[in-house]
Amino acid sequence: MPLDIRLDDLSDPRIAAFLEQHIRDMRAVSPPESKHALDLAGLRRPDIRFWSAWLDGELAGCVALRQLDAHHGELKSMRTAPALRRQGLARSLLLHAMAQARAAGLRRVSLETGSMPFFAPARALYRAHGFVPCGPFADYREDPNSVFMRCDLAD
Repeated sequence: MPLDIRLDDLSDPRIAAFLEQHIRDMRAVSPPESKHALDLAGLRRPDIRFWSAWLDGELAGCVALRQLDAHHGELKSMRTAPALRRQGLARSLLLHAMAQARAAGLRRVSLETGSMPFFAPARALYRAHGFVPCGPFADYREDPNSVFMRCDLAD
């Protein structure tokens, strides 16, 4: 069965549990001042679109896109279920979010991820899809625990 990626209203309790685990994982590997993962309330902001990914009726992953301005978006809450990692789901989620960004007329997508070894697979995925290092953006500040990246969509 193919991966079903759908725009989500965050009302399913399975999404809440999935995101709570995401927050717990981020707390376990990132100091409190360097944790930028959004909780359920943060993802319900009007400038954020959230997609859930389902495989055989089970929640497999999620990704969100925050619109920073008319031409700039931020990738948020990218997560794959631990049991399903390294199977290409994150790539599918990333490609979906980037296609949605292009469709919305965005010219650039930026992200913040951790600098720790836990985040190395994510950084490699982003690099493989055109993301390059950049400085802090939006409300972020320099942080040794953060890596900032951007992808220019016109490229």
